[in-house]
Amino acid sequence: MTPDAIMNDLAAGLRNFHGREYYGTIDRDTLFFADLGLASIDAVVLAERLEQWYGRKLPFHELLGNLKARGMDDLPLGEIADFVAAHAAAGE
Repeated sequence: MTPDAIMNDLAAGLRNFHGREYYGTIDRDTLFFADLGLASIDAVVLAERLEQWYGRKLPFHELLGNLKARGMDDLPLGEIADFVAAHAAAGE
């Protein structure tokens, strides 16, 4: 599972996420909240969906907690892909 493969899965899954269609470019620099217009509850839903897709529990609280610690209020999708790839590989 590479970050690029996960990024492709993310892009496909977020094109029509919870009934919201998105037609813009989705890439590593796309911001979860600002660009896609999603809310914090959507982050929870995405986390659950990613765990289902990849068949393993992922510590998303670490990713989101680290975001606040860095003084950031948004999350580039590339960071999500890298995080999933690192934790999925660790669980194999």
